[in-house]
Amino acid sequence: MDTQTIGEEEWNELQKNLTETIPVYDRVNRFATLGQVGRWRRIVRSLLPQGRLLEIGCGPGSFAEGVEGRELVCLDPIPEMIEVARLRVNAERERRRDPPATFVEGTAENLPFEDNSFDSICTLFSFRDWFDKRAGLQESLRVLRPGAKMVIIDPAKVNRVHGLMGVLWMKIWVGAYARFVCGKRDHPWKWLTKTYSAFGTTRDYVRMLEEVGFENVRSRVLFPGMATVWSGQAPDSD
Repeated sequence: MDTQTIGEEEWNELQKNLTETIPVYDRVNRFATLGQVGRWRRIVRSLLPQGRLLEIGCGPGSFAEGVEGRELVCLDPIPEMIEVARLRVNAERERRRDPPATFVEGTAENLPFEDNSFDSICTLFSFRDWFDKRAGLQESLRVLRPGAKMVIIDPAKVNRVHGLMGVLWMKIWVGAYARFVCGKRDHPWKWLTKTYSAFGTTRDYVRMLEEVGFENVRSRVLFPGMATVWSGQAPDSD
């Protein structure tokens, strides 16, 4: 596991543990972010243009249920996540009289969509779990229309000291709460610490987005320093 890739055996184990998080996913996320996660999701929504939106790594639908007025496609590699999200998101969209979202099982590295298919892509607290981040970004660029936007949010490190503090926060503070909520010492949220430990810095992924071919790449570290928002655009056709 490094700043770009996760080993196949580790990635498969990660998917199993992510499946186990479904019943307490939102509860632990709110605790881990000191209640900031809802605000961060609103920030991402505000950055996304109108049009056809793809969310990569939709999880149980925590972000997607609040997406209004757009054609929405949600992708996740875990079938159980897809089923939970489908019920949750489409119930909310029906209440608002939005058309139902489309749900697709798949990975960021092999997006089952045609070139130039989307006006925007987002991924929230899922980028660090991608099997191969560079390959996933290349695929994202392929399916974005010219000038379309990608937005990522994840807990990157500002520097080495900040990274150490983040590991301690997740291992001790979040880990203790996850053990309590899950009712077992060997809880699935331990993988949050593992993927964060291997995750790179904010600058690492600014560089990777630029190297893949995104333009106007920007990053913003959010308070309390446990989340970074990156954004970039697909090159214009001309």
